Amino acid sequence: MTHDEKQTLHLFEMRVRQLLLNHKDLLQENAKLRAMVEERDKAIEQQKEENSQLQQRYNDLKTAKMIDVSSAEAEGAQKRLAKLIREVDKCIALINV
Repeated sequence: MTHDEKQTLHLFEMRVRQLLLNHKDLLQENAKLRAMVEERDKAIEQQKEENSQLQQRYNDLKTAKMIDVSSAEAEGAQKRLAKLIREVDKCIALINV
């Protein structure tokens, strides 16, 4: 083997080692990135679930508020009806006198 061939072989070996090291580094980086993606996916799913729960709570609160308003309106209507009945009773009392 000539000196040039040995030098070329040595250069080739160095480049193969460098490629192997780069490959190993890229595999590690790939694993880290995959773990980050999985972590983000889990966080997104948790946020979607929390959003769904909050939406349900909001809908429940809207329903409760509508019921509360209806109750308040019913109380107001009862008070107005009681006032009208008192006025009718007064009118009847005046007629009977």
